[in-house]
Amino acid sequence: MKNISSLCALLFLILLGYTPFICAQTLSDYSVKGVLVDSITLEKEPYATIRIMKQADLKNPVKLAVTDINGKFNERIPAIGKYLLTITSIGKKTVIKNFEVTPTKKHIDLGTLYTKESTEELKGVEVVAQKPLVKAEIDKISYSIEDDPDSKTNTTLEMLRKVPLVTVDGEDNIQVNGSSSFKVYVNGKPNSLMSNNPKEVLRSLPATSIKTIEVITEPGAKYDAEGVGGILNIITTGTKMEGYTATLSARASNTGIGANAYSTVQIGKVTLTGNYSYNYENEPKSIIDEGREDYTSDKYYNLVSHNERKNKGNFQLGQLEGSYEIDSLNLVTFNANMFGGSFRSPTNWSSHMFNKSGDLMYAYHRGGYSKNSFGNVGANLDYQHSFKKKGKYLTLSYKLDYTPNGFKSETTYDSLYQVPYILREQYSDIDSHTTEHTAQLDLVNPITDKHYIDFGAKYIYRINYSDAKMYQANDNGTLEYYEAGSSKYQQDRNIIAGYFDYQLKLTKWGFKAGFRYEHTFMDVKYDLTPERNFHTNYDDIVPTVNISYMLAQTKTLRFNYNLRINRPSIWYLNPFVDRSDPNSISYGNPDLDTEKAHNLGLTFSSFSQKFNINTGFNYFFINNGIERYQFINNGVLETTFGNVGHTQNVGYNMWVNWNPTNNTRISINGSERYSDYKSDELNARRHGWSTNLFGNIQQTLPWKLRFSMYGGGSTKHVTLQGTVSSSHYYGISLSKSFLKEDRLNISAYANHFLSQYTTYRDEKTTDTFHSWSESRYPSRGFGINISWRFGKLNAQVKHTNRSIINDDTKAGGNSQGQSETGGGN
Repeated sequence: MKNISSLCALLFLILLGYTPFICAQTLSDYSVKGVLVDSITLEKEPYATIRIMKQADLKNPVKLAVTDINGKFNERIPAIGKYLLTITSIGKKTVIKNFEVTPTKKHIDLGTLYTKESTEELKGVEVVAQKPLVKAEIDKISYSIEDDPDSKTNTTLEMLRKVPLVTVDGEDNIQVNGSSSFKVYVNGKPNSLMSNNPKEVLRSLPATSIKTIEVITEPGAKYDAEGVGGILNIITTGTKMEGYTATLSARASNTGIGANAYSTVQIGKVTLTGNYSYNYENEPKSIIDEGREDYTSDKYYNLVSHNERKNKGNFQLGQLEGSYEIDSLNLVTFNANMFGGSFRSPTNWSSHMFNKSGDLMYAYHRGGYSKNSFGNVGANLDYQHSFKKKGKYLTLSYKLDYTPNGFKSETTYDSLYQVPYILREQYSDIDSHTTEHTAQLDLVNPITDKHYIDFGAKYIYRINYSDAKMYQANDNGTLEYYEAGSSKYQQDRNIIAGYFDYQLKLTKWGFKAGFRYEHTFMDVKYDLTPERNFHTNYDDIVPTVNISYMLAQTKTLRFNYNLRINRPSIWYLNPFVDRSDPNSISYGNPDLDTEKAHNLGLTFSSFSQKFNINTGFNYFFINNGIERYQFINNGVLETTFGNVGHTQNVGYNMWVNWNPTNNTRISINGSERYSDYKSDELNARRHGWSTNLFGNIQQTLPWKLRFSMYGGGSTKHVTLQGTVSSSHYYGISLSKSFLKEDRLNISAYANHFLSQYTTYRDEKTTDTFHSWSESRYPSRGFGINISWRFGKLNAQVKHTNRSIINDDTKAGGNSQGQSETGGGN
């Protein structure tokens, strides 16, 4: 992995050097121009792919280009003659236009060309070309999952490795724009379960159910101010699909099985879409070895532990959405979703303590089990009134979101050798949940075609609740309630917010700016220790600025600044102390404050039929970051959270896609980053470089077989108190479609097939201790996917242009108040 940085730079230079040969065109005195517009919304279509061919030779285009940010094009033609022009855009019907250039008619004006959403195949003309995968806008990048052949075999998490500005490491930890603090939405609405457990949920979500993934790195003032990295907005196939469709799919692999059903139906003015999936997982055994050197004690100096873990469980996901069009100006939409499941893990943990001379001081074995149950239930109701003025509309929204989580564990001890303290059987039962009620009003008013304003107000009532009961064996071996180890905690938040956005669109320039004001009232109550109750309130003003400039019709330069905040969720706040391991305890911190991150970015994008690139630099800093940290207290390692981090992060990212032939696609997604973490409170500082690189090759073989091969990895990177080891991953897949319109698809895949386990090593070093963890996870995977699509009815689920988006909490971890990452580590 040492040469990843050099390889990334070399590939960039080679591909950048290739660009002039792709983009070079022969200048002439002939031209054709026009503008592409959506026939329904009348919005301009930027970055649509243009192909100009001689009518006598449709296989060899004389010109490849894209529309500009306002949907316009003006292309030179090499000579007089009869031509065919086609314009394609992701998810839109192909526009076909014939024209003729003559000595007396040198400049052709096609005027306004209209397109619309379509899944129909082009008939009468055969144009063999690959659709563009990426679309850049002033505040986001969109990646078309449905147009990527790998979506037939991969999960959504695996497809994320290809998306610009997103990195996924070997342990499936996700970063957006260099930060692990981000939010996940589905169809423009937040999904609490996905935001809290993104890698678990996205790993189980088949990519065939996804249309597009949007990376919103510069959220405007209309969004809540949460999330340093930005927002991942997952657009499902049901959102824009024309016509009735039903799909049944099933999968089987060496780790589990799953099934999915999707359907759309229209009854009069009511349109409904339903989606349901079930998954069963039986993961192979993982092995974790840990060690710790306590510099404060010579007697109990070196603790070594060995843990074998195996997870087994199931979960299910369901969603129902619909719309009712009262008339042409009034629309009602609703959405309901659920996610739930549980995993059970047996405990098999042995620990040995040695003194500084290497003599065994004591040892014990810890057994038992743990059961983690999780879920999410949500519902949205939106009403939209459109005015007679084009583009002006008012939206009223209500959202209910309930996220229950439970954790039960039983701990027993045996094989005791000279243990200096009493170890008692324990049982923990934790019930925690978050409930949200949200009301929102949005008004969008385009003043002219160039000027646009957007403002609104929002109210959130959020309850974070946790009731953690601990039971401990008495001298007779009977379990009884242990109040000192239990906690009952509730946090009530009332958030009032207002925002204003202004957008200006000129020929080459785009400008968008706004601000958001949020006021928070917070009450915290401890039932078992009421003397700790407190009340507070605070204000946040969040500005955002985005500027874009078109260097050419296919090239755009974008600059952005925004302020993002992170409010700690229940996982970070929960004060329950997990004492199942007497040598290592963990707990949350209910006194955490909101962290604030300042973001600056500069991005260059160039898109053409064969060569696409999106590359840029970004910088962010946080002065009161929420960090997960550890320390030694009387020989016990304690893990908790605090506003103790000062972070600076500067990075370079690059996404490149090259189509050397109509049957071949090569892509590279990489980033290089320098991180500096500092904490005066902990007297700690770590800084260093890290690199992520992912490559993919897709090839269409004879008989329409689709073959894909991918691989990548990351170098070692630093955290506040230590380092995380490098990682790598690779895989291959093969798929083929059958029946009319490719309605039946069968695919097979294999990942990490050369080794059974992948090893990761983490280390932490402070003035008082040094700890390490070496984890061996089962990585070999292979399986088969089958899907069948059927049905036909001209209908689609309509959506209001605005809905509630709650993204104001920093979330992660598990029901014990712990987290795998914190504060952008």
